[in-house]
Amino acid sequence: MHGSEVVWRKILKTSVHYGVNVIMMCGDLTGKAIVPIIKQREGEWYYAVGDRKGTIHNLSELEKVKRFIREKGYYYVEVTPKELEELKSSKAKEHELFVNLMKTTLTEWLNMVDDNVPRDVTVIVNPGNDDFFEIDEVIKQHERVVYPLGKVVELGDYFMISCEYVNPTPWNTPRELPENELRKALEKEFEKVKNSSKLICNFHAPPYDTHLDLAPKLDKNWKPVTHFGAPVMEHVGSKAVRNFIIDHQPLLGLHGHIHESCAYQKLGRTLCLNPGSEYKFGILRGYVIELPQTPDEKINFWRVEV
Repeated sequence: MHGSEVVWRKILKTSVHYGVNVIMMCGDLTGKAIVPIIKQREGEWYYAVGDRKGTIHNLSELEKVKRFIREKGYYYVEVTPKELEELKSSKAKEHELFVNLMKTTLTEWLNMVDDNVPRDVTVIVNPGNDDFFEIDEVIKQHERVVYPLGKVVELGDYFMISCEYVNPTPWNTPRELPENELRKALEKEFEKVKNSSKLICNFHAPPYDTHLDLAPKLDKNWKPVTHFGAPVMEHVGSKAVRNFIIDHQPLLGLHGHIHESCAYQKLGRTLCLNPGSEYKFGILRGYVIELPQTPDEKINFWRVEV
């Protein structure tokens, strides 16, 4: 959801709307940028978010702008021109501010769980490759939220293992591993269950060469390559994840990471899902999944967009 508060509020509401036992928001929780709101003089501020910019003249307008920034998935900070220059001149200060805003915002979001999610609904939240390691402790400390990384999570009669790491990307994000190291990490988690018949794999990276891992091809300047005006797509998922699924055949693979690839596909008996993402527009994309109650039943699932 990359910092979109609208998307977060929507997923909390799904617990009641769809009558589920478990809700999961797994991967890329935090925003990607800080928007400075510059105090020019008493009662007057300036801001710029993409094509939208302007001068704020009162506290009511200020609150509306702050809400707009949060809804877009960004963070805001009120600063004077001098404070802004100090931040720009110090990468350490900028990083510290970024981390503090991530942790504060995530704490506020997790605190919404009690007021929006019934006590008998399990809430599972974990970071993805884009998230700094500093946010993990915020999730771990929240009593209503399950942090699934590094453990086996029981979901009724089923068991779930998780991995937030992905294969290398052009952006050198915090949680990436070479394919051989990623496979070792997946096998380490599998060692905790050693049984795939009722296994759910919450792996942020989608399997390579599927409908779930198609993203725009980039040139040497990281700009999308186009052909007659249409983006050229290529497979960017993980070969380690694909091979793991083919070798172990878990019941279900839950994936994300690639925003453009809202899709499902079977690899052998394993159903793999990627809801994709439209966080910039405040749209929640997801799947509602009904796990089999008997060995003869199939998985039922529906794609939802709200």
